[in-house]
Amino acid sequence: MIKLAVIEKLNSLPESLQDEALHYIEFLIDKYNQSASSESTVQKKRQAGLLQGKIRMSDDFDAPLEDLQDYM
Repeated sequence: MIKLAVIEKLNSLPESLQDEALHYIEFLIDKYNQSASSESTVQKKRQAGLLQGKIRMSDDFDAPLEDLQDYM
């Protein structure tokens, strides 16, 4: 039933818009195929510790900020 409705609507459009509708349908098919193929690919496992030693926090990180002394 939905196919019949789509065909009826498509036939009621001018030919230039029918061409655009065809391009959109092809876009949707490509998008669906890409999402289906990306879901089937195996995801790499994350590896802990890759950034070890590259991030440094200052010694007074937890110390209160001078700008906020009035609020404490």
